[in-house]
Amino acid sequence: MKKIVMTLAFALSIMYAEAQTETKTSDNYNKWSIELGGGFNKAQRPFASGNYYSSRISPFTADLGVRYMLNNKFGLKADFGYNSLTEQKNSSLPFDSKYYRIDLQGVANLGRIMNFETWTNTFGLLAHAGFGVGQLENKDYNVKDKVGNFIAGLTGQIRLTDRVALTGDVTTVLNALQDHTFDGTAKNGNRGFSGLLFNGTVGLQVYLGKNAKHADWTVVSENVDLSAFENKIADLQNQIKSIPQKQVVVEKPVTNTVKEKDVVKEMINDKYYSVYFDFNKTIPIENSTSAIDVILSYLRKNPSASVDIVGHADQVGSSEYNNKLSNIRATNVKTILEKAGIASSRLNVVAEGADTSIQKDSEEARRLARRVTFIVK
Repeated sequence: MKKIVMTLAFALSIMYAEAQTETKTSDNYNKWSIELGGGFNKAQRPFASGNYYSSRISPFTADLGVRYMLNNKFGLKADFGYNSLTEQKNSSLPFDSKYYRIDLQGVANLGRIMNFETWTNTFGLLAHAGFGVGQLENKDYNVKDKVGNFIAGLTGQIRLTDRVALTGDVTTVLNALQDHTFDGTAKNGNRGFSGLLFNGTVGLQVYLGKNAKHADWTVVSENVDLSAFENKIADLQNQIKSIPQKQVVVEKPVTNTVKEKDVVKEMINDKYYSVYFDFNKTIPIENSTSAIDVILSYLRKNPSASVDIVGHADQVGSSEYNNKLSNIRATNVKTILEKAGIASSRLNVVAEGADTSIQKDSEEARRLARRVTFIVK
């Protein structure tokens, strides 16, 4: 008996470790996007002393970018920017300068990093920063000033569809080696990071690719094909047929003897064997097959037993949606057991909805909440 308990405990520890393991990020989402924005700018410095100032909000600014996400949290972006710089009316002498730049930036998806999915699936936030080159031009003064730049900003997102998001961006551009003032009329005495320019734009992000969602809005790390379970079930059936039935010989009657099947039933009902799911998904993750194997084996060895298949969800989303999600999860596990030969009459689906006993704000806790448990009867 002690060996049986130790074996079951060892199997339990393996399952628990697998449930805690971070699944590999799949490529089951789109990674490319095209980004277009337009708006206003404010050139802060440098200007020729005395009589030159830019407008507080000066049109026009345009930005065109192409972004590639390495995963759902980090990516790279190449973008081209254009600024029209003009004087502040009634306060400055007139000037008309143009500023062009091209940059390579790193992008961080703050929406995924900060777990925005716990409260919204509509709003997102990106941070971007990098380096590039630019050119300040003023045709009136024959100025073509090549500069280097550092650029950084924040982009708010509103998802309109799985293909399009509305954006609002605030960006700071810091120029180095800028020889001329933004008005183009004078030399700049400081060629370090002396040029300072602010941009504010509104635009669109268009997501490219064959998949349903883009990395910006992807939380799930892995999708599992149901066919993998069908193959696993076929292997399990062969293994069960080849296992010899062992009987325990007891020389003397012992009162209150606990049989092996009672120990397994107790552990099943105490939720030691659970089937886990990725966020917002109804197909079990692959490392949950061991729990399904235990339930299938028990039901085969105990043909009079039946089982409640209890579906759960985390607390993200509405109560109505989580009830539906937990029902589908339990139903899919029932389907797997039915395909393995267990009669439908022995399998009862119970939808528990969101598991409120598990912390909502912890990603690890939410992973444990997304499960199906069993109650043997």
